[in-house]
This record gives sequence, structure tokens and C-alpha cells, in this order.
Amino acid sequence: MRTLIASLLASVALAGCGEMSRLPESKQVGPAPELPAPTRSWIPTVHIAPAEGWPVNAQPVAPAGWRVTALARGLDHPRWLHVLPNGDVLVAESNKPQPPKEKERGGLRAWAMKFVMKRAGAGVPSADRITLLRDADGDGVAETRSVLLEGLHSPFGMALVGDWLYVANADAIVRVPYKAGDTRITAAPRKVTELPAGINHHWTKNLLASRDGRKLYVTVGSNSNVGENGLEAEEGRAAIWEVDAATGAKRLFAGGLRNPNGLAWEPASGALWTVANERDELGSDLVPDYLTSVKDGAFYGWPWAYWGQHVDDRVQPPRPEMVAKTIAPDYALGNHVAPLGLAFADGKLPAPFTSGAFIGEHGSWNRRPLSGYKLVFVPFANGKPQGTPIDVLTGFVSPDGKAWGRPVGVELDRQGGVLVADDVGNAVWRLAPAR
Repeated sequence: MRTLIASLLASVALAGCGEMSRLPESKQVGPAPELPAPTRSWIPTVHIAPAEGWPVNAQPVAPAGWRVTALARGLDHPRWLHVLPNGDVLVAESNKPQPPKEKERGGLRAWAMKFVMKRAGAGVPSADRITLLRDADGDGVAETRSVLLEGLHSPFGMALVGDWLYVANADAIVRVPYKAGDTRITAAPRKVTELPAGINHHWTKNLLASRDGRKLYVTVGSNSNVGENGLEAEEGRAAIWEVDAATGAKRLFAGGLRNPNGLAWEPASGALWTVANERDELGSDLVPDYLTSVKDGAFYGWPWAYWGQHVDDRVQPPRPEMVAKTIAPDYALGNHVAPLGLAFADGKLPAPFTSGAFIGEHGSWNRRPLSGYKLVFVPFANGKPQGTPIDVLTGFVSPDGKAWGRPVGVELDRQGGVLVADDVGNAVWRLAPAR
């Protein structure tokens, strides 16, 4: 019987079951998105673009007046990027760590989610390394590729502070010595501080240094959708931590952020901003993922509330005092778009990309129709989002619904280009104005 049920659920997943979105995209984005009543069912909406990779000679579609090149192809699940002062590009080739056997979640639901994520391209082993790419002649294609650092533990975020390269593994921040121009580091990583791990439902830990290099800000996603693994498993999670770079001492900077990933300093205001993935299984039109400034000491609702003080009654026991302290995010990006990468324009790119945020939307699994699967730009004025998102890189989904690629990390390079890591296409794409 169990095998039969599993087979039926797999068939449902492949068929893309669930209710269709009824909201136009214009109602799902901006500072005041429309929030319909939640819809729930025993089998959640499952609709995903199965990972296929790019056909020969295919690549993402750029806006008019821009061109795309592959800075590098043939990478192994590239997730995150960091651009060094000399222009070298670091790529974290990484995936979810394998949990200890005693911490693996069993049951039909866990099996089904593992099946769906594998179809989405997230089932490959983690390469656990950082690769260096160097484009010395500036043609948009890296002629040098070397393994800078290996033997890591699902690395993600990276930050260079002085002569130290900091890396956020799934369970700790580590650092290694770095000299300008290094293409290989053999020194053993030194642990700076441990990070919440365990089940690691959301394993990605991003890293951003303060402008003076004294502090590191690190994202830690939740261990579940809405606390179904027990709230004790969420201790220190769904949060952004502030870490002293020298000593490793840390404090909770902001909480209630289900799965924050991209971190960046907004140029005009100097404020810290993030993009966050909100909860699933409330329907195709809930809950909006978002872009928000991050206030010191603020609480953003997870798991008890969403988009301000809208209560999620799936979470038990209720905590009205936590709902009461919840603040709403700044800007909705759409439902289930899965924003991961975040990079602010530096003022040097041509209009309409002069001021605002580039965001890599990894793409939905819990929504019909598909959403995300593209790079977008949110215009800013006076340090705040203005208007609606602009599509920048598209074409990641084939006409028959296969994922040729999925955008993840986003960075600006030193030559006026925008870099995007693609973990299904196994490439780093470079977008730049056509000359």
C-alpha cells in the first residue's frame, strides 16, 4: 500500500496538481500586495519545471541593447558568487549537505519532497569547493579556471576582509588567508563561529561584511516550512546574525525571516537589505516572497505571521505576542518566485538599471503557473523601491516547461557587467551593455 501511495503521489507531482493562481502579477508585487484567503489541501500544489540544462548554443535572453556571454560553463551546481578587488570571480559550487542518518526525516511527505527537489535539479551531491574564474582580457569569458579552496561543507556566502577570506559553510563560518592574485589556497580553514545546522531544511548561509570589515552578517534559514519539525529545531534560525569578524562573538540582528539569502548594502541609505523566501502550502497566491530593509532588532513574523500581522494558524501553539511585534517587509516580489541573489546597481549602468536591485529568482515549485525563473530589477529612488520589477534575463524555462537554467547568486563585476550563477545550467552568465 505504501508503495502504491508513493507512486500515486509521484504521478501527481509530475502532473503539476493544485489550484491555479487567480491574481494578476501586478497585484502580487510592490509595497502592498493583495493577500487572498489561504487555501490548503492534503496534497499541496506541486508544479515545477524539471531540470534539463541548456541545449547546445542556447543561453538566457537579454534585454535590447545588452548581450549575454558565458563567463564559464561546465561548473558543478554553481550557487553563489563573490567578486574580488582584482576582478577575479569566486564561485561556490555547492549543494545541500547529507544529514546524519539519525536526523533524516522519514515518511511519505519527506520522500515526496525529496523526489520533487531532485526533479528541480537539487538532488546532486555537493562539490564542496570554491572555484576561481579570471577574465584577464575582458571579453566576458574566463580563460583561467582553478580550484581555489576545496574540502568545505556546503559552502555558500563569501567575504574578503583584509587578508582573510571568510566562507559560510552550512554549519560554521570559516576563514583562510588570501593574497591578491591567489589561484589556490591550501591552508586549512579556521573556524570563526558555529552556525545553527541540524536537519538543515534551508542549508544556505550567506555572508556580508560591514563596510569597515569589523562585522559579518550571516543569514540562517529555517529548519522547516512552518515549524513542523518542532520549534526547538528552530533555535537561532530564520534570522540574520551579526558576527564579530575577529572574535566570532555573535548576536541576533533580526528574526522572523523564514529563508533570507541575498544580503547587500543599499548605496543611497547605507541600510542592510535582504531577499527572503516565504512559506509554502497556502495556495498559489500566498505568501509573497519579498525584498526588505533589515532593521536591527526587528521581527518579520515567521512562523506565526506573514506580511505583517496575518496569522498562520497552522503554527501551534499560537504566540499572539510575537504576532503583535511583527513588522511588514518593504516590497513584495511575487508569490513563490524564490528570490536568492541580490546585488544593487552601482550607478554606472545605463537606464533603466542605474539605481535599484538585481534579484535572481530561482523559481517556484508550489504554484500554478510557474513564477520566477528569471533575473529581475527593482528600481529604487531615494533608497526605496519604486515601481514594478523589470525582467532582465529570461528564457530559463523551455516552451514545453523544462528548466534550462535557474538563477541563484548575482554580483556586479569590475568591468560593468552583471554576473548570474545558474545551478541547473551549470554556468555563470555575464550580462553587459552591447558595445
